[in-house]
Amino acid sequence: MSSTPASAPAPAALAVVVPAHNEQHRIGACLHSLRRAAARAAPVPVLIVVAADACTDATAAVAADAGAEVVELDARNVGAARAAGTDHALERLAGAGERLGEAGERLAGPWARPAGQGVWLAMTDADTTVPEDWLTQQMAWARRGYDAVLGTIRLAPARTGSLIVARHDADYFRTRPRTGRATAWEHPHVHGANMGLTAAAYRRVGGFAALPTGEDHDLVGRLVASGHRVARTDRHPVRTAARLRGRAPGGLADLLMTLRPPVWERPAVTRHAYRTGVGVGSASVSPVTSVSPASSVGSAMSVTQEEA
Repeated sequence: MSSTPASAPAPAALAVVVPAHNEQHRIGACLHSLRRAAARAAPVPVLIVVAADACTDATAAVAADAGAEVVELDARNVGAARAAGTDHALERLAGAGERLGEAGERLAGPWARPAGQGVWLAMTDADTTVPEDWLTQQMAWARRGYDAVLGTIRLAPARTGSLIVARHDADYFRTRPRTGRATAWEHPHVHGANMGLTAAAYRRVGGFAALPTGEDHDLVGRLVASGHRVARTDRHPVRTAARLRGRAPGGLADLLMTLRPPVWERPAVTRHAYRTGVGVGSASVSPVTSVSPASSVGSAMSVTQEEA
């Protein structure tokens, strides 16, 4: 374990980046939770950017109506979307201090630094809601001198079924101590839905790669490999949709699909549909009975010890 880093100044500004592909039904709840978190972070200014990627629905309009800045692209690639949203945020914050009135006079210096210095980047997903203290908790890690913080998730209620959620949680929390405070859990997970880092660290490692999946693991791997201070915490978990049809290949939805019970273990109505073919599409009757624990927990990389 690396030693605890020295304290650092609080971020001068926060930017939240949300990639989205056809999320018109979920992006509103996400942005509502982000506005509540931003209000708690005041007086530190918060910029919320939605990267609407290859959307054919009203995602961009819903996000704009909710007060987010919207970047539209046609990459159908979550890594490219996160990178585009982050680039937009850093460009906007680079010279925005003087436009904030009295607060701008105080923040113009830190905000106007090149390469986004003084800016903290928070990442989440469009199918996710964050707790009210999400940003203030991340700022606390920044003040302790950490370059990045990795949080955890909780599966939000859905039609997925309690058995799938229970199977997921049994593996997800496998390494969590059974005694003591849950906040001291140095979990092995990496989620683009719950992470934050300094803009300076983001720039130093080259930002998000244009990967269709695993862009979060890739970025964190480069942070750790280059000696950046990364904290892992269960202190501010986010709630993520437990859906079986996701947006990124190999993501959470694909994992949950592998956790479905065999058809013969499902409720009678489902078994009847399986036998007769009535009311069930081919995708919902193909049982998968095994799961690789490693796919749930992600890569366990060397991390810093979480503080009390």
